[in-house]
Amino acid sequence: MTTTAATAPAARTAGTAAETTGARTADAAELIGGARERIDALDDRIIGLIQERMAVSAVIQDARITSGGRRVNLSREMEVLAHYNEALGKPGTALAMTLLELCRGRV
Repeated sequence: MTTTAATAPAARTAGTAAETTGARTADAAELIGGARERIDALDDRIIGLIQERMAVSAVIQDARITSGGRRVNLSREMEVLAHYNEALGKPGTALAMTLLELCRGRV
């Protein structure tokens, strides 16, 4: 099969998309590309929610410290860990630990 000038750019694009997605067909590469765009958008939303969680946590910590309490409430952290573990299993616990670390303001 010969490649004409009209089909050459499409072939290059499909090849490039296949290389970046790992797909072996143009249809699969297109599907993966669209799904990755959705994942990127979800990641942006997740990051925004984490930043919001950090801000709310800072308000709580400030109120706790101002009232003479400790910055961290370990029993509350255990509740958070259990919640994430129930919802997501062992990886959820690791995720919760990371969130708690971020929200303590130690990063």
